[in-house]
Amino acid sequence: MTIPGNDIVELLGQHNSKLNLVKRAYPDVQINFRGNTLRFNGEKKKTQEAKHVVELMHKILKKEGELTMDAINDLLGGNNPYETYMSGNNGFTILHGRNGKSIRARTVNQKRLVEASNNNDVVFAVGPAGTGKTYTAVALAVRALKNRLVKKIILTRPAVEAGESLGFLPGDLKDKIDPYLRPLYDSLDDMIPGEKLDQYMATRVIEVAPLAFMRGRTLDNAFIILDEAQNATTLQIKMFLTRLGPSAKCIITGDLSQIDLPFHQKSGLRRSIQLLSHVKGIEVVELTADDVVRHRLVKEIIIQYNKDDERRREHRRKEQE
Repeated sequence: MTIPGNDIVELLGQHNSKLNLVKRAYPDVQINFRGNTLRFNGEKKKTQEAKHVVELMHKILKKEGELTMDAINDLLGGNNPYETYMSGNNGFTILHGRNGKSIRARTVNQKRLVEASNNNDVVFAVGPAGTGKTYTAVALAVRALKNRLVKKIILTRPAVEAGESLGFLPGDLKDKIDPYLRPLYDSLDDMIPGEKLDQYMATRVIEVAPLAFMRGRTLDNAFIILDEAQNATTLQIKMFLTRLGPSAKCIITGDLSQIDLPFHQKSGLRRSIQLLSHVKGIEVVELTADDVVRHRLVKEIIIQYNKDDERRREHRRKEQE
């Protein structure tokens, strides 16, 4: 297999890091290279599979202009084959971000989230960390703004402490709150050029604020995202949802396994889903460990914690019998 031009450097990765991912996935296949030529030796079926993965890696590199470790892990995991990942189907490409980067729904449930948002005004996206809930939601909001379907984006989340005390952070209220909103800023940075984003923020076309700041407002002609909703009480979520104006769209994201509320307060996310999931115009999308798009170990970490939670629930059930 011959790789033309300088593509071989990016394809192999620094210190062959990208090629080594393929080697670890196919330990029975010998992959050697000299110059721009890769040679595969081993059992025929496995050799063909490994070669096919490398061919797909090269196609992604040529089309995207980059080849990330995440993209390779997607291919090797079988969750995101080339025919889906690179299909050109607009249902997978949400928008083009900075420097023309394609922002895509990369998993089945991320695609479900896109479709749910297209067809409903309120969507609950629930799942563990790393499944792209917030990132996909922000991409949908930016797309709506660029297409002039809404006049502004409002991003909000509860300012709930996750083990640290908010009061001990330095600075004024904005300085104390901003670290809690940083994941939202990071997503925006990936999708909107810096100067344009600064302009949007200065003119409040894009607003990032704590959930408490939503009280008393009517949010219309806006795409609104409530992030980390597992840390909102039932009354807070009710307050938030009753702010929506006639032309608003909303996505509520949360992870019911990571609730940081004080022990005497209950998360309102689960109850809100139970009460509202049957209402026309509202849809619930559940993401799982299979949708994780972070480091390959995150998926395994989530699976192990889920197993432990299940063991604990079973133990409590037996104690109550």
